[in-house]
Amino acid sequence: MTKQVHLAAHFPGVNNTTVWSDPAAGSHIEFSSFEHFARTAERARFDFLFLAEGLRLREQGGQIYDLDVVGRPDTFTVLAALSAVTAHLGLAGTINSTFNEPYEVARQFASLDHLSGGRAAWNVVTSWDAFTGENFRRGGFLAEVDRYARAEQFLRTAWQLFDSWHGDEIVADKETGRFLTTSSPGEFAHRDDHFDIAGNFNVPRSPQGRPVIFQAGDSNEGREFAAATADAIFSRHGTLEAGQAFYADVKGRLARYGRTPDSLKVLPAATFVLGDTDADARELAAVVRRQQVSGQTAIKLLEQVWNADLSAYDPDGPLPETDPLPGEHTLSKGRASVRMTRDPVATARQWRELAEEKNLSIRELMIEVSARQTFIGSASTVAEQINDLVQRDASDGFILVPHLTPGGLDVFADTVVPLLQERGVFRTEYEGTTLRSHLGLP
Repeated sequence: MTKQVHLAAHFPGVNNTTVWSDPAAGSHIEFSSFEHFARTAERARFDFLFLAEGLRLREQGGQIYDLDVVGRPDTFTVLAALSAVTAHLGLAGTINSTFNEPYEVARQFASLDHLSGGRAAWNVVTSWDAFTGENFRRGGFLAEVDRYARAEQFLRTAWQLFDSWHGDEIVADKETGRFLTTSSPGEFAHRDDHFDIAGNFNVPRSPQGRPVIFQAGDSNEGREFAAATADAIFSRHGTLEAGQAFYADVKGRLARYGRTPDSLKVLPAATFVLGDTDADARELAAVVRRQQVSGQTAIKLLEQVWNADLSAYDPDGPLPETDPLPGEHTLSKGRASVRMTRDPVATARQWRELAEEKNLSIRELMIEVSARQTFIGSASTVAEQINDLVQRDASDGFILVPHLTPGGLDVFADTVVPLLQERGVFRTEYEGTTLRSHLGLP
């Protein structure tokens, strides 16, 4: 059976994926940028727009720097504002379970679901570092296994709050089209190792009952958490072989929780560069990669693995002969991706081999290993690649991350989406009113 492709868009903020310094780039904090981006995604009939969250300015060598996200407006505020200028697009936001409280977050998401008519989604994340925790009273004291335990109890507590109202009938008023609820408030009480709360939840049951739940963990604990609780899981595995392995692994965990494969969507993040021809796109991709990784950026990226000050090195010269410093990464703070390099010495060895094989400088190597686009080609080539990966069970769709904000999504909406619609694998109109209906979820 032919699968339908799911598409979403991530407003990325300032980082080394975006080319924020390009003259074509706009503001990353003015509402007009978010509005343009959301209207484009809705015009293209995307499932949802996704916002990440930054809870502390990131530092390297004790200094705040502009090579990654250096500030982000509050997620709920932006999504609530976008609910007023969109009618169908899902609104997904990352909210941390380590530094927030279930009652507060449940109330915010229930309110957003009402304001949007049933389009809210929550990306449940944990925080891994004490550096971010310094902004909060729980400053990073939880071990990794405890953070996931807290996240699961946090989510289940929020569900209990959502479900505490008696009756759950949600009906649409025929004259206004608005959702009405026949439920009434009830009491809740939840006590475990992390929470001890009781009372009445003061937001009526919302159109979706509960927001759509996203999860982004790639560890075994993260995958298990997603299989037990999530409606969709973000993935960084965008190629065929890696995508199929991740897809099979996560979907294979669902049965032990009484869930079917279609109850969890697998959605990798994907960057793209489009051109009139495949050759044009490859040339533009090379330009974009060099824009993304300046000489200064290359040194900063290398420092995150070496865990040492490398400012004296020439980005157009060879890699350091010394090995990375072992132990905890302290040079770069507030950056989860540092933990993805679990064996920096082995990474350095692999990079030296690659640099020697291809005669690469530091900057050229960083471009090679960190700034690769998922899809490069003409609109027809990219449409074919996306559909092929979905039909071969490497994903259920993609969350697109353009390198220009807010206008970088426009060319995809105008050229690739119509080709997917012609293939009959992507909607031409929204059929439902809630995000759950867009994703085909119960």
